[in-house]
Amino acid sequence: MNLIRTAMLLALMTALFMGVGYLIGGESGMMIALVIAAGMNVFAYWNSDKMVLRMHNAREVDERSAPEFYRMVRDLAARAQLPMPKVYIIEEAQPNAFATGRNPQNAAVAATTGLLRSLTPEEVAAVMAHELAHVQNRDTLIMTITATLAGAIAMLGNFAFFFRGGNNNNPLGIIGVLVAIIVAPMAAMLVQMAISRTREYAADRRGAEICGNPLWLSSALRKIASAAGRMRNDNAERNPATAHMFIINPLSGERMDNLFSTHPDTENRIAALEGMAGRRAASPAGAGPWGGNPGQRGPWS
Repeated sequence: MNLIRTAMLLALMTALFMGVGYLIGGESGMMIALVIAAGMNVFAYWNSDKMVLRMHNAREVDERSAPEFYRMVRDLAARAQLPMPKVYIIEEAQPNAFATGRNPQNAAVAATTGLLRSLTPEEVAAVMAHELAHVQNRDTLIMTITATLAGAIAMLGNFAFFFRGGNNNNPLGIIGVLVAIIVAPMAAMLVQMAISRTREYAADRRGAEICGNPLWLSSALRKIASAAGRMRNDNAERNPATAHMFIINPLSGERMDNLFSTHPDTENRIAALEGMAGRRAASPAGAGPWGGNPGQRGPWS
């Protein structure tokens, strides 16, 4: 169901983009918009991961520079049957993490120093498992495409402002321009946020399966959300378009599970994970390969 919903939302985003082009310049405007969208998506496909990592001053680490963290990601990737991603650390006090990359073969995961310092090894493993779930589900590419199209729609809206309905090819005149300037970018933003929220629940579920204990991830989410509400992430504030990539929204102010949030409400996510843990505990297989409580020592301690 999540996959179908995401495909429908992506189709809506593409239709919005072409519709804005049509409102600005008729059929020729629609074709120009299609060409621009294709060009931007090709660029984003090949370069978005590098751009995002550079925005947040992420530094790549290996087994020599960050042995415990690197080995943890390697073990989790093996459990998920994924290629080993590149591993990055961000010098940032706010605990958080994200994944990027166009496919599992060219993926990268990044965690802040605040995450590594303030969470238990089991909780860190659960967070990185969540990020690897995004890689496995191809969410990183989906998020990039939607962010690129949303930005392009806003850009076309700015172009429409200069046309001001004077283009004879515009079928709706000034009304079409107003739709292009105001309504379409807002609709694109809502679609982008809806896709982000849809994929977070799926990544939570798969991440819990990869790390082996849903309660590790629920505990991590609670700690990260609490810290994010108290700590400012300056790089994220300067680049708000990347907020949807983090496991918890790094920006100040967005904490509601509504149309204008990039993430589901944290308590809703925690409740879903705790329900998953309860079902696992009630099954004959038990709670998982490493037992039950988030505070217990596990394979990455």
